[in-house]
Amino acid sequence: MASNRIDDSGVILRDARTRYTTDQREQNGAHGAFDAELRRSGRAPRTEVSVSRAAAPADVAQLLGVDGEVVVRAREMFDGERVIQLVTTYIPVDVAEAAGIEQPDTGVGGIISRMKEAGFDQGSSAVEDVELRPATSVESTRLGLPEGADVLTINHIGTAGDRVVEVTQHVLCKGWKLRYAAPLA
Repeated sequence: MASNRIDDSGVILRDARTRYTTDQREQNGAHGAFDAELRRSGRAPRTEVSVSRAAAPADVAQLLGVDGEVVVRAREMFDGERVIQLVTTYIPVDVAEAAGIEQPDTGVGGIISRMKEAGFDQGSSAVEDVELRPATSVESTRLGLPEGADVLTINHIGTAGDRVVEVTQHVLCKGWKLRYAAPLA
């Protein structure tokens, strides 16, 4: 099965079929899926992280089933010195506290591994909604895109049992290829 990688032309393959598996996320001590996929390509992943508590946007709060504050992990993810995605994760406070993920470095495997250890196992799949929309002015600036350029967004919804335990919103720069599997039976 293919793994996430960057090819010689700089195209980033994000293989949703495998990127979140424990083996992929934790490969060679990686601190999550992004770190692992860039390392496999021989690239230099870097992530700038800020962690805070704030109200989630209304649509995210509804998915999480929360009123009030959530833990917000906002990240700029780099290939070397180039920002290639902006990522914001929203987590219910009780889940973040139990998993110990309110600090920038969440260790080998990242937040999904810490949640699993705390009893919030996301199982074998997650839902991801992909949308094309105009970039905000901040996104355009950070991703090096012209004002109003289209960006792909991925809204990742992770559940443990019947509970949504994370909503992660990815905003991708140009040069990404997304790979998914679709059931045929």
